[in-house]
Amino acid sequence: MRRKLIPLLVIMILSAGAAFALAFAIEWLPEQASVQGKRIDQVIWLTVVICVVVFAIVAAASVYAVVKFRAKPGDEEDGPPLHGHTGLEITWTAIPTALVTLIAVWSGIVVVQNDRLPEGSRVILVEARQFAWGFEYPELGGIRTGELFLPVNQPVELRMTSPDVIHAFWVPEWRQKQDVVPGITTFYRITPTKEGIFPIVCTELCGLGHSVMRNQVNVMSEEAFEGWLAEQRAGVDAGGTDLGLRVFANQGCAGCHALAEAGASGAGGPDLDSVLPGQSAEQIRESIMTPDATISEGFSSGFMPSYSQLPDEQVEALVGFLLGAAGGSSG
Repeated sequence: MRRKLIPLLVIMILSAGAAFALAFAIEWLPEQASVQGKRIDQVIWLTVVICVVVFAIVAAASVYAVVKFRAKPGDEEDGPPLHGHTGLEITWTAIPTALVTLIAVWSGIVVVQNDRLPEGSRVILVEARQFAWGFEYPELGGIRTGELFLPVNQPVELRMTSPDVIHAFWVPEWRQKQDVVPGITTFYRITPTKEGIFPIVCTELCGLGHSVMRNQVNVMSEEAFEGWLAEQRAGVDAGGTDLGLRVFANQGCAGCHALAEAGASGAGGPDLDSVLPGQSAEQIRESIMTPDATISEGFSSGFMPSYSQLPDEQVEALVGFLLGAAGGSSG
């Protein structure tokens, strides 16, 4: 009996080895860069290990059965009738039930752990709208940015709202994903563990410009983040062109537009060096607040979001900066 099991065990070991090599030798997942993401990865790899073991057992039994019990050439008789094996059926029902329960319990624990947030953690307000992200820092008196800035190794709660349709916030390196639903505030709690710039992606089909609703999160050291906060406060105090340039950069305008004055080379929207000359302050303001009012040739409506949610001070600073970049005058 033991000798008969040797081929089965050999096939099982080879199947498991091949599956484990495929699962672990290739970098299937993006870089892991958050406390919550580490816990999620543990659940993922637990599931992978269970699936590999089950695959090895099933593959070994299938291959062994095909080779051992195949019909001989010319044998057209029916196989002997089998009435099942109660013990085997109980076993292959009980073990998968236990494994699925393990995955469910561990996943539930991870969800609860990831939802916890220490008191006193930083809060950032997030607005998702067709088709851009906006981030507001209460400690900066309502300053909004188009790029998310965070300190590393500090927990933060993103409180997210949408004025139009359902969006979804996702940073692949953080693993977690959260819908942003009109009419309610959803919460995304995260503790980044690695410095760097990571993409922010909307993963809910939200309209014509869904594919361009991307931005980035800049995770800095605590010292660098405090320096960035100080720069933002100084920019507000300075006002004028300095604030306008800062608003242009923070709102992600450079991602879609080219503008030499700002060192921007985006190609998704009109080249501002070409379209701004001759524009009045009122025309520029209208393009910022109601971008579909006038559409540049070669472009369609529905792509550029309205920036009417920006504080008046930032809107006027941006208008002034663009007017200056175009060499125009107020009017």
